[in-house]
Amino acid sequence: MAKPPAPQPETPADPVSQFEDAMRELEEIVQRMERGDLRLEESLQLFERGMSLSKSCRGSLDSAELRVRKLLAPDPDADA
Repeated sequence: MAKPPAPQPETPADPVSQFEDAMRELEEIVQRMERGDLRLEESLQLFERGMSLSKSCRGSLDSAELRVRKLLAPDPDADA
């Protein structure tokens, strides 16, 4: 009899959860690298992952800033 498929970890759909997860992972990477007990190859892999997460977080922050700017922009239809 076949086993049921293992549940897949859920990927957060909303940008806030994605940002928070990426920041959490980035903080863990920084802590591991700061200990200084990693082999060179592992350090390089973590550095690459950290840079990827950093770019993702920057994109999320840029997107959030744009949304805030749009919300704060004067509404040209409000004067009519």
